[in-house]
Parts: sequence; C-alpha cells; structure tokens
Amino acid sequence: MNLPRTHLRPLRYAGQLCFVLLTLSLGYRFYQFVQHFEAGGPFVERPSSVDAFLAIGGLMAFKYFVLTGIVEPVHPSGFIMFSAILGVSLLAKKGFCGWICPIGTLSQYVWMAGEKVFGRNFRIKGFTDISLRSLKYLLLGLFLFLIGVAMPPNMMTLFFIADYYKVVDVRMMKFFTEMTAVTMWVLIALGALSLLYKNFWCRYLCPYGALLGLLGRFSPLKVRRNEEKCVHCHACTKHCPTHIDVEQKDVVKSEECFGCMTCVSRCPAEGALDLTLKTGKRVSVVQAWLFPVVLLAVFYLVIGIGMATGNWHSKIPYEDYQQLILEVQKDYSKR
Repeated sequence: MNLPRTHLRPLRYAGQLCFVLLTLSLGYRFYQFVQHFEAGGPFVERPSSVDAFLAIGGLMAFKYFVLTGIVEPVHPSGFIMFSAILGVSLLAKKGFCGWICPIGTLSQYVWMAGEKVFGRNFRIKGFTDISLRSLKYLLLGLFLFLIGVAMPPNMMTLFFIADYYKVVDVRMMKFFTEMTAVTMWVLIALGALSLLYKNFWCRYLCPYGALLGLLGRFSPLKVRRNEEKCVHCHACTKHCPTHIDVEQKDVVKSEECFGCMTCVSRCPAEGALDLTLKTGKRVSVVQAWLFPVVLLAVFYLVIGIGMATGNWHSKIPYEDYQQLILEVQKDYSKR
C-alpha cells in the first residue's frame, strides 16, 4: 500500500474527529451515570475511559505499580491509559498529542479558525518564547517531584482508598459543568490566546505534553530531510504547527514535534522529507501512513492487555457511588 502523502492531512483530521466524537460520547455517558445517582435517571454503566483525564492519578498509579507490582483498583483504567500513552510516545514521538488528544484537536481547530478570521496566526519569538515554553517543564518537574520523589507508597495507598479519590472523576466533570467564574474566565483567556497563537496551551502550559515530548526523543521513528533532494521551497517550515524550522534540520528531534506529518505531506520534492525508522545504526525509509498505524496499534494493545487482565473497570461498589456522588453534589450546591 502506497498512500499519497497529500492524503495524510485528511487522514489525520478524520482520525482526530473520530476521537473528539468518542470523547463527547464517553463524556455524555459519564454525565448520565452521575445523573442516575443525583436525579434518579436510568442507570448507565460508567465508561472507564474517562479516567484518561486523571493524568495526575495515572502518574501516581504508574509509580505505585512500578514499586509494588499492584494496579490500584479505584481508577485502574487511568493507569492503563497513562501507560499506553507513555508507550506510544516511546515509539511514535508525541503522536498521542497530534493524532488522539481531544484537547490538542480543539486547540488546533481554534488556531485554524483564528487564521481564517485574522488572515494569519501570530507568533511569540526569541527569549519570550523560550521562557514561556519553560513553564510546562516547570509544572512537569513539580508534579514529578511531589509524586515521583516526595510521596511514598504508603501515602499513595491512603490516597487511593480516600473518598475524595474515589469520585475525583465526578469532581473533574463538575469542574467544567458547574464551573466558577474564575474557571470560566481562565478558559476564555486560553481560548482567546489559542485563537491568536498556534497551540498555545500545548506549547506553553501542558505538563503532560512536556513529558511526552521528552520521551519522544527516544522514538526510533523520525522525519529526516535529504539535502540533495530538498528544493528549499519553505513549505515544511511554513506549515509546521509547532514552529519547527524543518528546512534547516537533517533530523527532526524537537520535543515540540508531535508527528502530525504535516511537513511530509506538504513537501513537493519526492524523497526530500521522509519518515524513517532507525534500528541500531541502520536507517530505513518507511511509509508515512504507518506512523498512525503504529501509534494506534500500541495504544490499543496496552488497553487490550488492561482489559484482558481485569485492570480496566473500577472496583468501587454501587453503594459507595450512591453515597459519595450525593456528597459531591452537596459540596457544589453550597457554592
């Protein structure tokens, strides 16, 4: 199979749209699940995939598993999804950000809308850009220190069995469905900045993306440029959504690259830009459409292992949800 490179962008957009629709569907099912306990609606089984939004819990559960060999039973799919995303990043760079993450997709469509409205996107350059990009690494360092260094396993065990953690997913939902004025204005500000600047949240503030970018440095799949075949049309650099100067690179190693293959799909010169696989000292050119195939295969393989081993669905009893969700409802009604 030899898919034309120009098909990569519509393929990616279609995949992103599917994951956005899937996320919306799961979110609505989770809302119905909560409504069953709050308002007496019909029972809908809790979709375990919502635990993907509990990134901090996933990091804690990952460390807990490494130290104890135990998958915490409260939000086990959070650990599985976190592990799947790490696995994807080790093999396919920040592919999760570029092909799956619904927040990344939303950010993308916002800056694309801004480009239509203003005729261009603006760009922060130089020292200011570097300083702002350091924020996500500072946030990542803070989380890694607090969880990876300062929190011992016995403290994590106590946290996992606490009532707060059992319904932290419900609290996450209400953070958006019953947001405070401060939350609303922060989201509006982020939306406005994303309208003007490409991927503002992803580039400057997302600690999850910072972690995946660092892991992506080890990926054997990378875009390489052939100077002899490059016609220096500037298309790759111009269209890169993460502002990488691809035309000046021999190998795209940047932590900002999320493997969208936009540079490859825009390149008019055959063989000037290719996706390559490095094994040992050998570098082989591979079809660019294999990138999302590998990405999705790894992602769903890890999830499948989690399901097959019984580490997917939460072990919280129905009776606990009856009590705890009503307590969360009371907390938010006092605001």
